[in-house]
Amino acid sequence: MSVIKSTILGFPRMGSDRQLKKLVEGFWSGKVSEAELAEGSKNLRAEHWALQTSYGLTEVPVGDFSYYDHVLDAAYAVGIIPERYQELNKDSGIQAYFAMGRGLQNKSVDVRSLEMKKWFDTNYHFMVPEVADNQQFTLNSTKVVNEFKEATALGYTARPVILGPVTLLALSKATKGSTSKPLDHLSALIPVYIELLQQLAAAGAEWVQVDEPILSLDLDAAVYTAAFSQAYTEFAKVDGLKYLLTSYFDRLGDNLTLAAALPVHGIHLDLVRGASDLDAALAAIPADKVVSVGLINGRNIWKANLEQQLAVLNKVISARASGAAVWVNSSCSLLHSPHSLKPEAGHLDEETLGWLSFAEEKIEEVAILAAAAADRSSVERQLQSNTAKVLSRQQSERITRPEVQKRLAALNETFYSRQAPFTERQQVQRVALNLPLFPTTTIGSFPQTAEVRKARAQFRKGSLTKAEYEEFLDIETRKCIEWQDKAGLDVLVHGEFERTDMVEFFGENLEGFVFTKKGWVQSYGSRCVKPPVIFGDVSRPKPMTVDVARFAQSCSPNKPVKGMLTGPVTILQWSFVRDDQPRSQTAGQIALAIRDEVVDLEAAGIKVIQVDEPAIREGLPLRKTDYDAYLKWSVDVFRLATTG
Repeated sequence: MSVIKSTILGFPRMGSDRQLKKLVEGFWSGKVSEAELAEGSKNLRAEHWALQTSYGLTEVPVGDFSYYDHVLDAAYAVGIIPERYQELNKDSGIQAYFAMGRGLQNKSVDVRSLEMKKWFDTNYHFMVPEVADNQQFTLNSTKVVNEFKEATALGYTARPVILGPVTLLALSKATKGSTSKPLDHLSALIPVYIELLQQLAAAGAEWVQVDEPILSLDLDAAVYTAAFSQAYTEFAKVDGLKYLLTSYFDRLGDNLTLAAALPVHGIHLDLVRGASDLDAALAAIPADKVVSVGLINGRNIWKANLEQQLAVLNKVISARASGAAVWVNSSCSLLHSPHSLKPEAGHLDEETLGWLSFAEEKIEEVAILAAAAADRSSVERQLQSNTAKVLSRQQSERITRPEVQKRLAALNETFYSRQAPFTERQQVQRVALNLPLFPTTTIGSFPQTAEVRKARAQFRKGSLTKAEYEEFLDIETRKCIEWQDKAGLDVLVHGEFERTDMVEFFGENLEGFVFTKKGWVQSYGSRCVKPPVIFGDVSRPKPMTVDVARFAQSCSPNKPVKGMLTGPVTILQWSFVRDDQPRSQTAGQIALAIRDEVVDLEAAGIKVIQVDEPAIREGLPLRKTDYDAYLKWSVDVFRLATTG
């Protein structure tokens, strides 16, 4: 029988009520001292470890907690601190750290932050480290060691988590004017990692989780084989430590052979995004290495089909040699999931609630799978309950709308093309719009002023009636139109004062969406977002923007006012999306809803319609071999939305 361990790769940092956000922002504003920030964060970590072990996890990750960003933590720890922050770091390390994350401007200091980018294909953002030609690495922080000691002092079996050196450098950029590439500095960086690993070994760590998600990308085989081999050959020389090499967000694919050959003691497989790796991985990973199976989706909010995942787990166990260790794990860190479903009781209906699983519930799912593999009878009741909830979702009449499915199935090529060629449309539009040769406009939304936010809050609390709130919005819209006209713009916008968010607004007006009460996830730093949940077929029960657009146009008799819509791919990307049908199909349903809105806007006399798709590029798959399929359907749904 294989040795079964249950664990997760990481846990959300913010807390059940976004306590970390309040602590950090309090520190920035001077209302919370550095000591209070440290103590509050320590209490939050202890609370999270206690929660994980309460469900039966045999090991907790430590070092996954961060004040701002785990990539920033890794860069700061090894001394990748650009010159513009050096003086700050001499005076106050935490001020330099936060300045790297968000910049710092006061009477004596004016420094910009590091660049921010999306973390692979998630909606989380990381800070991009800057590596100079003369980069000097030094162990600048022992945060992960300190947190490991915290956890063990509280009696927990803990596993330190660090970002691997190859991924850290691969995600970095060279400082302006540099002639070297960040990866050129690997030899100089490795000794600092060794120093950190030695401190972890001295503190009593047995296993270290080394995150190398760069392995989920297309890599230059020669360059990265050399880099990984160099780093992990040196790591293997540290006495007393075992390494779990983790990659996630996609299959290892052609990097599997490289990963399996490294001198590490365990390899993690994301079997949600990289299920196609399984058979090849079982053949390639040596029998003496741990296989960590990521069976619980860390990136979505749907209850796992535990019977289905248990079958995968049993397959892995059967394929491993007797006594070989198998770990049951999350597919990736649970950072990308909301904290807990408990606050949603009474807010969401019982049926929908039964379909969902946030970070706390995912911990329980991991523990149930591990227990079922060892002794199914011990969790038979939980397995039966899970099956009932999974079947409830599959069979619910709320999920599938026959008229939506029928409409999507009836589409043909004519739905993806405009009714006239561009040259013909251009002539008609020139006459209809009568614009100058180089017309001016703005992208769309105007600032949500304190007055706008106050009025919205009063309306939600009931102290403003619907009529009073709509009158306020009309006044703001008219002022916005008049200002643009006076400024000399040619194509105007209404300002979008009625919208809180470019995706939330449309989700609230479409069928197939629900909204959580506290389903917050970290976007970057202290910024949290609460994505809509697409649970079923999407349709538009009534026009969403037509009345506002018609009023705005009436305020501008001589200049066109744009209709403002969010595109189907962006609505999809910035939501938690149903996982029971292809994303392309859900996007097609959203596109048909937007198409109907476009047609109604045109009928209402709106001559210019803007459709925003800022997320179309971030939806690209991680592997280039998957690009063509995505680009085909993502462009198709945009055309579908705009060719009515």
